[in-house]
Amino acid sequence: MKENQTNEIKTVVLHDSQSVSLAEIQARIFMFRGVQVMLDRDLAILYHVATKALNQAVKRNIRRFPERFMFQLTKEEFENWKSQIVTSNIYSQEEIEALKMGARRCPYAFTEQGVAQLSAVLHSDMAEDASVRIMDAFVAMRRFITANAGLFQRVDAIEKRQIQTEQKLDVVLDKIEELSPAVTTEELFGTGCVWDAYSFLSSLVRRAQQRIILIDNFVDERTLLLLDKRAAGVECTVHTRFNKQTELDFEKHNEQNAEIKKIQLPLHIHDRYLIVDEEVWLLGASAKDMGHGLCTVIKVDFTPEMVLSLLK
Repeated sequence: MKENQTNEIKTVVLHDSQSVSLAEIQARIFMFRGVQVMLDRDLAILYHVATKALNQAVKRNIRRFPERFMFQLTKEEFENWKSQIVTSNIYSQEEIEALKMGARRCPYAFTEQGVAQLSAVLHSDMAEDASVRIMDAFVAMRRFITANAGLFQRVDAIEKRQIQTEQKLDVVLDKIEELSPAVTTEELFGTGCVWDAYSFLSSLVRRAQQRIILIDNFVDERTLLLLDKRAAGVECTVHTRFNKQTELDFEKHNEQNAEIKKIQLPLHIHDRYLIVDEEVWLLGASAKDMGHGLCTVIKVDFTPEMVLSLLK
């Protein structure tokens, strides 16, 4: 690869046109608006001219280039193309940098017929030789597509079926969610219903999307285990009365698991509360003791801020 500076536009030049393989040219044939085209920047590289010089020659002979021979990409088409070349191996890094420098406007796309006309307006033996090789690449690409049309159709059919399956699955999931019973706003647990109470509290913890706040005088490692059922990224704070042993439990827990913050309660609290995002649940017993005796869990209409403000 070498670089030429022409008309103040940086043009990356490939090897001699005769040494450029059909595969290299085919890699620069894109599909826009249902037709195969090559962009002015790529043609300029193959013709060993500046992009500006190529487009000026076209404009001087614009009657030879109707829209079925040449058209300018829209801004959206241009942005899609740029995103493709950055992640592909079609262009060298040197070419990509040069293309970016000259990519201030949307490029022109030339169809197979447009390429045939270019050799006539550029007036050089090199342009004629390059056009022949480019035309050969178009023909080879067209034959490849024709020969593999059945395969492309099967792939397209598979993709369509996959989309239809995903759409049907979305409908089923939406229906399941619609028909699923809403979480009850109150529960009564009799003595010995330890598993039922634990399962219900677990479901509340799993529902949290942003935060969980537990207000409970007495917590231990069982409480921490319950709170660990929350989703990743959900913040968790426990307001409790703790001693050195409780502090050690939190410390060891946080060394291995997502942090659970602790705040010392300034006074004894009779009731226990579980705040899940913007919901406030009144607990009839400490979370670690739920179900050991008759107790109730009920959703109340207080805001989390109202409850938290009374802890101070």
